[in-house]
Amino acid sequence: GVPHCGASLHEPNKALRIELNANSSCIWQIQRNANQTVRLVFSHFKFAPSSSCETESIKVFDGPSTASPLLGQVCDDTDAVPVLESSSDSLTFLITTNSVAFPRNFFVYYYFFSPGSRTESCGGQLTGPNGTFSSPNYPAPYPQFRYCVWHIQAPNNSKINLEFQDFFLELDRNCQLDFTAVYDGPTSGSGLLGKVCGHAQPTFESSSNMMTVVLSTDDTNSYRGFSAQYSTVPLPGPVEPNTTLTCSSDSMRIVLSKSYLASLGFREAHLQLNDPSCRPVVTDSIIFSFPLASCGTIKKDEGHSITYTNTISLAPAGSSITHQRNTEIIALCRMRNNQTLELIYTTTNNAIQNLAAAGSYNVSMAFYESDLFSKPIQYSPYYVDLNQTLFAEVTLHSTDPNLQVFIDTCTASPQPDFGSLTYDLIRSGCNKDDTVVTYPAFENHGRFKFRAFRFLRSFPSVYLQCDVVICDSNTSNSRCARGCISRQKRAFSPYTWKTNTVVGPIRLKRDLRAAEHSESLTEVEAEETPNLQQYNFYTLAFVVLISNILIVVAVILKHHKHQVGYSYQNVQSS
Repeated sequence: GVPHCGASLHEPNKALRIELNANSSCIWQIQRNANQTVRLVFSHFKFAPSSSCETESIKVFDGPSTASPLLGQVCDDTDAVPVLESSSDSLTFLITTNSVAFPRNFFVYYYFFSPGSRTESCGGQLTGPNGTFSSPNYPAPYPQFRYCVWHIQAPNNSKINLEFQDFFLELDRNCQLDFTAVYDGPTSGSGLLGKVCGHAQPTFESSSNMMTVVLSTDDTNSYRGFSAQYSTVPLPGPVEPNTTLTCSSDSMRIVLSKSYLASLGFREAHLQLNDPSCRPVVTDSIIFSFPLASCGTIKKDEGHSITYTNTISLAPAGSSITHQRNTEIIALCRMRNNQTLELIYTTTNNAIQNLAAAGSYNVSMAFYESDLFSKPIQYSPYYVDLNQTLFAEVTLHSTDPNLQVFIDTCTASPQPDFGSLTYDLIRSGCNKDDTVVTYPAFENHGRFKFRAFRFLRSFPSVYLQCDVVICDSNTSNSRCARGCISRQKRAFSPYTWKTNTVVGPIRLKRDLRAAEHSESLTEVEAEETPNLQQYNFYTLAFVVLISNILIVVAVILKHHKHQVGYSYQNVQSS
């Protein structure tokens, strides 16, 4: 039905057809006592022609009132099918209209859902020059209340041709109920290529190597869905080698060549980021380098990834930047699954050029002397006593203060490649060793302590590997916020970023003492060896001397005997 101006809604799901006239200001509040969040879909909206966001819009607030944080805004020039999600069990939206006499109409539906549940497992990342994907359960009817997002990334300097080989969704005039939306870029905030429903075989072509496909369903009729394939073709024209974007967990760096700007008809004097106070360094190139969470950078949590987007506005020479914003350079960093996707593209009259590269998270792990975590262990191997308490800290090196580090799994192994022989300290956020104690999240650190484990009794070295999940701390239903979960539930639990880090080896001090004792014995033997040789030399010399003396004595005695014998014979003769 057509509700009056505003309402308080408590049903688990509901569709609203809203019709408003001029000078309206109406508030709808959605709230339900459930451990779930709200997904709100504006599948059709029609404002007064040429109305501005300042005078006519839909504002969505993340909470029970308009005093809650602003989640998003929909205006007449919104080039997307807006889908907004709350962080708790309440959400509010406000529709205001200007004084122009014009019938406005909107179609919106909402439903409560549990993030990370089996029903939310759809969509994904597609990479490579070609690929296929399909709706959930295809060719069986797709399930109700699904929101699936596929991100397609083809090789650099190519564009994507998307073809739906089979397509059958619920049909209505404005595709308000079940629909597929295709976007010309890396997110659902990119330009809308089209929204389709019913029975057809639609095709789409991107202007870059990035495309996003969305499937949204309600709770009424379900059909077999779709089967789609994509292929790529090279983009014409040369690639500008001196236009690059570099992303890290600390910063974003955009380098633009002057020749590239000149080819667009612009000069470096006419550039600004979302925050105009952040200025570039101009040398042979134009360089914007700034912390990731500054200069007006927009962060968006997409469930399986976090994107950071900033825009360089360009204005032709002699025109005002504030009024001439039809050309922009958009820089986007997407953090996901142990890698950083970097994308930079220029939009001029809907034409897009882009460059992309890959990076990694800057995450490290170290042992500390105590639970103060002020003095790291600087040497390796780390020699410990059996049952000694060890203090470990995982650090994300990032300038974004709203990131949280969660230690999901830590495994010990005597093998540096973590083969079949392993021992769990932490698994799925749950302590598996009785001696493990995890500390509350602190800034960009994850900390825990444990006692030296039994592996050290049987193996000379032990290594420690931890899987780390990194979430937006403002998202109340993130993997980090849920803490310990069972293995059964873990399969359905999404995370924002995940990476691992290794530290070691750890060895027992008794092995160190044994090694030191063996080494000291070797040194003593080495020192004593020349003394023994010297002793043997002197002994030999003494023996030789005695031998010589004995020989001399023997000769003397023999000679003396001869003399005595001669004298005796003379006496007898006489």
